[in-house]
Amino acid sequence: MAAVRVEDVLAAAEEQEAEKRRSVTVEKELELEFDLGNLLALDRNPPPAAGLRGAGPRREAQLRALARDNTQLLVARLWELPAERAGGPGGPLVARLPEPAFRLPREKPPPRPRPPTRWEQFARLKGIRRRKRTALVWDEQAKEWRRRWGYRRAGGDPARAWLAEVPAGADPEEDQFARLRREKRERVARNELNRLRNLARAHRAGPAAPLHPTGHQSREELGHVARVARVSTASLGRFQPRLPKEPAEPPSRSGGKKRRFEPLLGNLAAERGRQLEMLRDMNSKKPVLDITRAVNKQLRQEEAEAAAAKGKKQSQRGKRGRRRQHVGRSGKKSGARRQQQRPTGSSTGGSKRKKA
Repeated sequence: MAAVRVEDVLAAAEEQEAEKRRSVTVEKELELEFDLGNLLALDRNPPPAAGLRGAGPRREAQLRALARDNTQLLVARLWELPAERAGGPGGPLVARLPEPAFRLPREKPPPRPRPPTRWEQFARLKGIRRRKRTALVWDEQAKEWRRRWGYRRAGGDPARAWLAEVPAGADPEEDQFARLRREKRERVARNELNRLRNLARAHRAGPAAPLHPTGHQSREELGHVARVARVSTASLGRFQPRLPKEPAEPPSRSGGKKRRFEPLLGNLAAERGRQLEMLRDMNSKKPVLDITRAVNKQLRQEEAEAAAAKGKKQSQRGKRGRRRQHVGRSGKKSGARRQQQRPTGSSTGGSKRKKA
């Protein structure tokens, strides 16, 4: 058995310790920029040009080493954040991430918010906050837990009670049971009317809103119903039998042209062409003008000006007519007053003739 020198053993141990320290400690000329909210690290240091030339195992090893060092720096920053145990003392250790510094773009537009109901608008106006209440309450009469609302609710239905209290100031001969049943029918009808109004308001808000039940559907509404029923299958209507005079392409859910998004990676030639066309339009001295849109805008502006001028003329005419009418009435009143105050002509004439 060959003898092992102590110096060799110590040197090997020092190399292992240095390798472990090197796997945790990373030195960079320029510090990285971190966005811990998005788990993002930006490395501004220029990569070694010699190691990234060409394609081969040397380049792959260099890229892996660079990614490993940056990930190590990001993980080290995460360990500096305040941490806590999730789910109790025996739970996993989690860190609280700060707010993101970079706003990442969305691939699709955000969904449209649902239009608020009349009650939600009233509650927002009055500052009413929704409070979470339990679904079960204790019923003192039945001595058990019952639902707060609905069938077999706590307290029972007042219209089905065997005894009804006559309110103060009410007609003692009035049937209180009939009054309770009538008020219940009115409440049910009012709630149903409000529900239908909310559905109609949501239907007018956008094309993706649900249909509202009406007695007589128009042609556009029937076409919308047919499109929704056609695309409500798993294949979006691709294998459904077509109606007469129906286009071959299956309609979309909204009834319009389907939006198509370009892939983020792939067709570089088409992207280069679009960018060049945009730069060509920006550098050209002749501005890009949509003649149809400009003409329509001018026509709308002229119609608005003509309508405003017409309304002003009508208001001025109305003011003049009211002024003339007021002046005529005041003139008649003043003339009548003068006739009453002035003595009659016959008496004055007679007196003069007598004197003569």
